[in-house]
Amino acid sequence: MKESMGNPLQLKSLNHISLVCRSVEQSMDFYQNVLGFFPIRRPGSFDFDGAWLFGFGIGIHLLQAEDPEKLPKKKEINPKDNHISFQCECMEAVEKKLKEMDINHVRARVEEGGIQVDQLFFHDPDGFMVEICNCECLPVIPLVGEVARSCSRVIMTHHHRFRTWSPQLPAGKPLTDIIIS
Repeated sequence: MKESMGNPLQLKSLNHISLVCRSVEQSMDFYQNVLGFFPIRRPGSFDFDGAWLFGFGIGIHLLQAEDPEKLPKKKEINPKDNHISFQCECMEAVEKKLKEMDINHVRARVEEGGIQVDQLFFHDPDGFMVEICNCECLPVIPLVGEVARSCSRVIMTHHHRFRTWSPQLPAGKPLTDIIIS
């Protein structure tokens, strides 16, 4: 594996994702009334139908498909498919709401080092996968040095110090320091 180049493009954050949809109106309804995004102004110079929404620090740009019938129709919910993931405060409340809204979903659980992460997967109107999770309890631990061969055994060749962050703490306050040797 090549040595990491750090941030060669000087990226700052994720701005938006674009999704091609069969019906911009149906997708707007989903992203507003299921996920809580709100519509924002879109440049009037575009010569194609679409809509922009914003929420949780990112934008969703909906693009009307030129030929909606040619878009693939996904029925099966596969957690290993492309998806976007959102953290939530209460998994039980989310699952209850999905059931009330009659949204088909799949529940999964990941366990690592005694930590359990619950996940709910479902589709938007065009089959794009959405995940809701309580992933904030899983620490973000960068891989450095040698390539990790599995999640359970990582060999590090350099000494590095990382900080993990919690959304519950004030900005700039580390939750823990992790020293990897």
